[in-house]
Amino acid sequence: MKRHSVARLLKLMAPYKKTVILAALSVLLVNGAELMKPIILKIVIDDFLILKKPEIGFYSIKFMGILYMVIIVLGSLFTFAQINLMNHVGQQIISGLRKKVFNHIQHLPLSFLDKFSTGRLITRATNDVEALNEMYTDVLINLFRDIFLLIGIVFTMISMNVRLALISFVALPVIFLVTYYFKNRIKENFKAMKSLIGHINGFVAENLSGMKLVQVFNRELEKREEFKELNAKYQDTTLFQIKMNSLLRPIIEILQTLTIAALVWYGMGKVMNQTLELGVLYAFTNYIKQFFAPINDLAENYNTVQSAVVSADRIFELLDQEEILEEIDAGLSVDKFMGEVEFENVWFAYREEEWILKNVSFKIAPGETAAFVGATGAGKTTIINLISRFYEIQKGEILIDGININEYKLRDLRRNVAVVLQDVFLFSGDIKSNIRLSSPISDYEINEALELSCSEDFIEELPAGINEPVRERGSTFSAGQRQLLSFARAIAHNPSILVLDEATANIDTKTELLIQKSIENVSSNRTTLIIAHRLSTIRNADKIIMLSKGKILEIGNHEELMKKGSYYKELYKAQYV
Repeated sequence: MKRHSVARLLKLMAPYKKTVILAALSVLLVNGAELMKPIILKIVIDDFLILKKPEIGFYSIKFMGILYMVIIVLGSLFTFAQINLMNHVGQQIISGLRKKVFNHIQHLPLSFLDKFSTGRLITRATNDVEALNEMYTDVLINLFRDIFLLIGIVFTMISMNVRLALISFVALPVIFLVTYYFKNRIKENFKAMKSLIGHINGFVAENLSGMKLVQVFNRELEKREEFKELNAKYQDTTLFQIKMNSLLRPIIEILQTLTIAALVWYGMGKVMNQTLELGVLYAFTNYIKQFFAPINDLAENYNTVQSAVVSADRIFELLDQEEILEEIDAGLSVDKFMGEVEFENVWFAYREEEWILKNVSFKIAPGETAAFVGATGAGKTTIINLISRFYEIQKGEILIDGININEYKLRDLRRNVAVVLQDVFLFSGDIKSNIRLSSPISDYEINEALELSCSEDFIEELPAGINEPVRERGSTFSAGQRQLLSFARAIAHNPSILVLDEATANIDTKTELLIQKSIENVSSNRTTLIIAHRLSTIRNADKIIMLSKGKILEIGNHEELMKKGSYYKELYKAQYV
């Protein structure tokens, strides 16, 4: 694991340092109890069984038995406290980290999300965070205990008998070498596992969303084979982890057994020569078992540790993308825009030098309705994306009310620009929540928006009205109904600038006429920008901007452009003559 990742994982515990200290104290008391048990047995064997010393006061077998029992009970109570304290800390950390990752993803720009697959982001927010959950709530608890226990055992063994202690530590170099060998191989394999699970998550999410298309084209078998291949690769990496883990623990156990055998062989000779007490040898065999127990725990939890190692690096890799995060609340505050939109010599490319817009300039007055027309790829939707600052331009300037949009608070800018897309997304819940989107919009305003968008007729026919349940992505509504709801959502938020990006593409002719009427109703007090292939929907626009290959060919209203014998006129005749 990268050192900075280790430091950052520990830093996450800083707000809970008091609880961690209490847990550490509990660990010390638990370990103290564990270290005392062999000492009590040593005293009983050497003093009462072999030397047969007289029992005086508290110095008796009965007292030692009671003390042994008390230590076991206290050790159990402190273990209970330690586990609960560390689990509380772990859950608090993971809860905060999960929220931080989700919040971070929400503020990533579209330019980043275009390159970073959904599956990879889902994996970081779920699988990777869960791997750290196991680390904090399981492994970390044992790690505290094991480190303190190892230190205590080493100190106690050396203070009892230096030679026996050195024999007990002979296996340590071998353990370190074996652990180092397994560590590198397991970590690299875990990286491959995390990458593959990201691909699998993305593949499943994509195919569930596009299942209708898969079934329409009868591609179930091919998609099944693609998934089978991905799943097989993931299975191979998982089996490799199991093999490595299944080898590591037996090796540690063999080393433990050999160490005990060497200790007994050497110690019994000393006991026979009466240069070593039998109780000391017995205590050492107990301490060796205790000494190797944490090492066995580490071997058993090595997969969890390495999974957390890789997951932490992946999570912090995402969280370190701070320089590209959108600053939602930086800039000028604005309640409402007048609605003047201006592009001045704007150049834009998604990829360097592959210009989508080339020196684009136009001005739309407040309250005007402007339409953008042109062939696919002309740059119409790009213009809409730039107004909301989903992407940053390379050259030129975009102004709203005479001020560069980069100077406004991004939150205020997007709150005042509502976009109705052709591909409507509805969240699971009900109609009311999909229109409100957690904003303080009253039911009256929702009903008013439904009326203006011509949605009220089909809403009234629903059993629960605006409380009608919405299934995933609005699957129970027709394409036209989803489009109308999207239009109502935009109106309900009362934007200064309303954008319709092919918003009438999925609506039948009758509904389209109603939409045109509603557009007239809501556009009188706000600037309206329309992208449409159906030129009939934009005949009444104040301005029609004709685009081709990222350049503006001509600007004017319908009558002006038709009189010119322009590109627009040719396009209009191609559709309706």
